[in-house]
Parts: sequence; C-alpha cells; structure tokens
Amino acid sequence: MSQQKSTFGKSNKRWIKRLSIILASGILLFALWVLFIQIKIGQGMDLTSTQPTDVGIVLGARLWNDEPSPALKERLDMAYEGYESGKYPVLIVSGGLDSPEMRFTEAEGMATYLEQRGIPESAIILENQATSTYENLLFSEQIMKQKGWKTATIVTHQFHGSRARDIAAFLHYDQPQFLLAEVKAQNIWQTRGRETLAYTKWLLDKSRLPEPS
Repeated sequence: MSQQKSTFGKSNKRWIKRLSIILASGILLFALWVLFIQIKIGQGMDLTSTQPTDVGIVLGARLWNDEPSPALKERLDMAYEGYESGKYPVLIVSGGLDSPEMRFTEAEGMATYLEQRGIPESAIILENQATSTYENLLFSEQIMKQKGWKTATIVTHQFHGSRARDIAAFLHYDQPQFLLAEVKAQNIWQTRGRETLAYTKWLLDKSRLPEPS
C-alpha cells in the first residue's frame, strides 16, 4: 500500500510540475505579446504630417450626451488646426451610431462641433456607417474614390496611430499622412491597455479578411 501511495504521490508531483511549466509558459507568452504590441503602439506615436493632402479623415470615437466626448474633442481640435493651416481643404468625419438608442451618429456630432469652431458645412463630408477603425478607413476610402481624391491625412490620437497606419496600408492608401492628438482627457495607461486588445483583434481580423483589390 505504501508503495502505491508513493507512486501516486510521484505521479501527482509530475502533473503539478507540468501544469506549472504550462502556466509559466502561458504567462511568459502573454507578457511577450503585450510587450510586442506596446512597442508597435509606441512606433506610431510620432507620426507627423509633412505635406498637404486632398482630404483629412477624422476617425470617430464616442459621443457623450449627443456631443463629442473630451477625447474626441482632442481629435477634432487637431483636425481643425490642420484645416486652418492648409493641410487639407475638406474633411471626412467618420463614425456611425454608438448604440441604437443614440440620436446622432459620431459623424453628425463631429460635424456639428467642427462647424461651431468655424469650418464651413461645405468642407465637411459625413461618413455615418463605420463602427470600427477598419470601417472608418474603408468607407472613407470609398468616398475618396467617388470624389477623385488620391491622398489623405488621417487624424486620430497618438496611441491609435500605429493601428491606423497598419489598416491604411492594408487598404492600400497612397502614402497617408497623419495628425495625432496627444492624450490628455484619458489615462494613457488605460488607453494603451485597451489599444493592446484592439490591436490584437485587428491583427486577428486582418488574417481573415480578403486582400483588398
């Protein structure tokens, strides 16, 4: 009996050791993946616009009480500065409904804000369908083709620049320029944490999407 107990005990120890190795390996792989994504995010934070383009594209974010959230206002203020400095003569504001009960799309809220700042309605085109960064850039690109525009400046936040650049490259944007707002209205580490999840999801989605023509 004692020999059986000894054998059983050794077997348990082996399984515990194996599980510990598997768990430690999983934690290490997770940590390495997070580090990889954080490096990717960091590589996109210093993208800057160096030349004028046909159009600016503002990537949407949530509305609060039918108005742009503080974070979205940061993007819109950056878009306004680009327009005023002559980087582009017209803007596409891109974003659909945050949820079915919302009264306005993100694009409608953004357009109202920019008009209040002084950009004429005629210089703002609404893209009201997008629900993700991929759709922001996909649907905006379709508008560009309809208008005969070739070049674009993408306006978003610094933490979002790398993923936006990767999506634009996937969609074959022609040397897109960038205007990136600094994160002030949000906690940067929480923001980068969420972006880690969003970037991971995008890479998984990209592996399943058909190659754009």
